[in-house]
Amino acid sequence: MREAAFIKQNKEKWLEFEQAIFGKTKKKPDELASLYIHLVNDLSYAQTYYPKSKTVTYLNHLASVIYQKIYKTKREETNRLVHFFKTEAPLIVYRNRRYVLYAFILFFLFTAIGAVSAANDGSFVRLIMGDYYVNMTLENIKEGNPVAVYKSGSNWGSAIGITLNNLKVGLLSFAAGIFAGFGTGYILLQNCIMLGSFQYFFYEQDVFWESVRGIWIHGAMEIFAIVIEAAAGFVLGASILFPKTYSRTASLKTGFKDGVKIVLSTMPFTFAAGMLEGFVTRYSLDMPRALNIFIILFTLSVISWYFLIYPFRVNKKMKANVPAI
Repeated sequence: MREAAFIKQNKEKWLEFEQAIFGKTKKKPDELASLYIHLVNDLSYAQTYYPKSKTVTYLNHLASVIYQKIYKTKREETNRLVHFFKTEAPLIVYRNRRYVLYAFILFFLFTAIGAVSAANDGSFVRLIMGDYYVNMTLENIKEGNPVAVYKSGSNWGSAIGITLNNLKVGLLSFAAGIFAGFGTGYILLQNCIMLGSFQYFFYEQDVFWESVRGIWIHGAMEIFAIVIEAAAGFVLGASILFPKTYSRTASLKTGFKDGVKIVLSTMPFTFAAGMLEGFVTRYSLDMPRALNIFIILFTLSVISWYFLIYPFRVNKKMKANVPAI
């Protein structure tokens, strides 16, 4: 069957799915489950015969959203918070995985721009970080502790202040997505250029690995979370630019809700990064190097697994649980 005929044959049924998703018609859980089964069959057919078609993307999106509606009605799921982090957020991340990829591509590109700019312009780091911060860091390097700035302030004061600032950056990055995603891209550019130029500055001062041991104890989770929050902003921006078959208003609502949930899913990691920065990073050069490296690799592995691997497993499990007709 040609794709055009396939779409024509099933168009009315898919419109019914959309009405169920956006609440225009109320469906009982059993009715939703029946619709879902038929939808998955259509998705499987489309994946087989039109693998690179927009029809596959469209049906996959409908299937993911409808599954979440069904899953919310399950009696055995009593803890809403557990359900959110265990199932709902990973499925949303999976559905928007292309924007996570885009965010990481831009992250590496912008960070490289910051490093290259610092390498070719001796005044660039001062322009980005400010004379006071650069001079203070140079003094710390002379005194043998390049990351001594993390020892300033009390443990709790530093942890709370840093966490609040990181939450502010993440929320701002997401909200800026309302400007068709360009606002989010600009904020990501600012943060990445700062990171790249500052890391090159340490390299230039021959204390690169000392800086890595300090910055990335908390930075593995902190920076990773910022990238995911940028992806949430791109989801919001894309919902405005590319509404697909939905009205622009309906698309914006979906993009906003998905983006908010992605940002919420990063918050435990942002809190963890703040605690690490306030209580652990200040001792980074005093602790055994093996412990230092373990903390960095462990924190990076945990957040990478949750956002890059676990969503695929949840989606695979979701498909496996679909009963055969």
